[in-house]
Amino acid sequence: MVNEFIKFSVEDLVGKIILNRPEKYNSFVREMALQMQNALDKCANDKNIRAIFIAGEGKAFSSGQDLGEAIDPKGPGVKNIVDENYNPIIKKIRAIEKPIVCAVNGVAAGAGANIALACDIVIAGTSSSFIQAFSKIGLIPDCGGTFFLPRLIGFGKATALMMLAENVSAADAEKMGMIYKVVEDEKLYGEAFSVAKTLSEMPTSGIGLTKKLLNQSTHHSLDQQLDAEGTEQAIAASTYDFQEGVKAFFEKRKPVFKGE
Repeated sequence: MVNEFIKFSVEDLVGKIILNRPEKYNSFVREMALQMQNALDKCANDKNIRAIFIAGEGKAFSSGQDLGEAIDPKGPGVKNIVDENYNPIIKKIRAIEKPIVCAVNGVAAGAGANIALACDIVIAGTSSSFIQAFSKIGLIPDCGGTFFLPRLIGFGKATALMMLAENVSAADAEKMGMIYKVVEDEKLYGEAFSVAKTLSEMPTSGIGLTKKLLNQSTHHSLDQQLDAEGTEQAIAASTYDFQEGVKAFFEKRKPVFKGE
């Protein structure tokens, strides 16, 4: 029987991906990464899943890579771990045109921190923390950390946090714009899932196009982005959800969106 390092389920139009190696603070091994890739694919391909919720089981979100596997001479090797384990996860998180909410409990370190930061909306518990732990063992940030963190908090702040490997509290992460918000630990799972559920009932086709445009904005000029917005707006205006939203507005009722 294969270990269930990732627990996957669907609830209220939300695909739930739970990191499930709590005895190792949800540190990643190869099979866990592959299981997460598979769960993300299920979310992408199931039209009945309209939002995604990612969280960690136990006392931590994820402490990053299992170093035992990283140094194992019979293991996959660091280059393969990055190329085959983590890069596909980050690419899938950004490519899926559905909103992804991440609930961070406890520590999010190294790859664990950067997987969280790749998500669309990050909500953290008051006792959680983020650390770019790579420099402590002579490595460089991966999982898109050098891409996302400077864009979230600025080049200078990101540089310092990556070089010094300083622990950032949830409150400080919120203040510097690294994450969306902080909630009390005991309310984290419920409130973060509620956000995912709310998103799943919204016009998720349009939200997916918004996510696509945000991805493009990192390398587009203003003129290119304006053109892209015009193209995607025309697509959004052709959806059922737009028609339903306008109709509900005039009928003074709550719209019932389908994500179509």
